Amino acid sequence: MKNRFVLSSIVLAALSISALGLQRNSSAAVDYPRSASLQGLVNDAAHSALTKFADRKLTESQLSITLIDLRDPQHPVTASFRGSERVYPASVVKLFYLVAVHRWLEDKKIQETDELKRAVRDMIVVSSNEATQYIVDVLTHTTGGYELPPKEMEVWQNQRNVVNRYYSSLGFTNINVNQKTFCEDAYGREKVSRGPNGENRNKLTTDATARLLFEIVTGRAVSTTRSAQMRELLKRDFSGTSPDNDDQGHGFTGIALQGMSGARLWSKAGWTSTTRHDAAYIELPNGAKFVLVTFTVDHANEREIIPTVARVVIDGITSVR
Repeated sequence: MKNRFVLSSIVLAALSISALGLQRNSSAAVDYPRSASLQGLVNDAAHSALTKFADRKLTESQLSITLIDLRDPQHPVTASFRGSERVYPASVVKLFYLVAVHRWLEDKKIQETDELKRAVRDMIVVSSNEATQYIVDVLTHTTGGYELPPKEMEVWQNQRNVVNRYYSSLGFTNINVNQKTFCEDAYGREKVSRGPNGENRNKLTTDATARLLFEIVTGRAVSTTRSAQMRELLKRDFSGTSPDNDDQGHGFTGIALQGMSGARLWSKAGWTSTTRHDAAYIELPNGAKFVLVTFTVDHANEREIIPTVARVVIDGITSVR
């Protein structure tokens, strides 16, 4: 019975993706225009957050936002606030590893095993760093361990960059996705790979993250079926309460949806001692559909910055185009 439910959920997700009416399974860069009116809404959202948290010393350099409006699925439009700024993404990078796993599986570069399925689920649903470490090993055929001699490390690093090369081939720019995520710190060759000053750490922009989430929710990521499977893992329940302030459904964009009957949320959050991010796809009862990615830096304990941005977008998106 449980397996039937999961399969039914995936089928429903695929139908929902198809209902958006967009061309699917495209590996080319998404070409959607920027909207002046949508830009005004994003600016208002940024201004609202910056004003509300001015006493907490939130500055423009600590906030990035990208919004993609999907109300007209044939003609999506976008706007951003510092959307091209490179930021350490914390666990949001797991979205990029999720899509890469499905691409590798589709191309039969790796085999689907029970352990791989378990790790993919845990990486996205509970944001497990240990599961992500396993996934990065599977994708790149590299492993952590003691330091390597320079020439061997160069070969190792080239192999670790295989996920970067994949996204580069799709037209993604200004990102770095070649590091594992850790609960504490990296050691040995993993630490060496980051660079002496962390210059090779993972980096994402809200623009790139929004594009990838857009491709997942519209069925463009790898295939319609695989996009539906990914989307199923990203589904969040924001109803009720949670004792965990970092719960992905209750601690980020979902805060803005509390009490909103009929709203739906798919997301991947990321948080560390210095960052608090969320990449969200939202469907509202009034028919609005949009991707909203918000990154914040140096305010990791401020749970209300991200929902403050989301509330402005939720309240204003139906009046702009």
